[in-house]
Amino acid sequence: MLGPPLEENLRRAMIISKGDPLVFVERPISAVLLAMALAAVIVALLPATRRKRKEVFVEED
Repeated sequence: MLGPPLEENLRRAMIISKGDPLVFVERPISAVLLAMALAAVIVALLPATRRKRKEVFVEED
């Protein structure tokens, strides 16, 4: 649903900025939104990582 418009606007932004990806963090609002998205991904992946670590460090008798 959001794929095609998102891709089109991403392409448009990259053309306007002449390929400079820093355009996405130059404005405070976009930097905050990117940071929130990154934090959401990290929070989602943390439980799986912790669970795997516990499995690796389990002592066997």
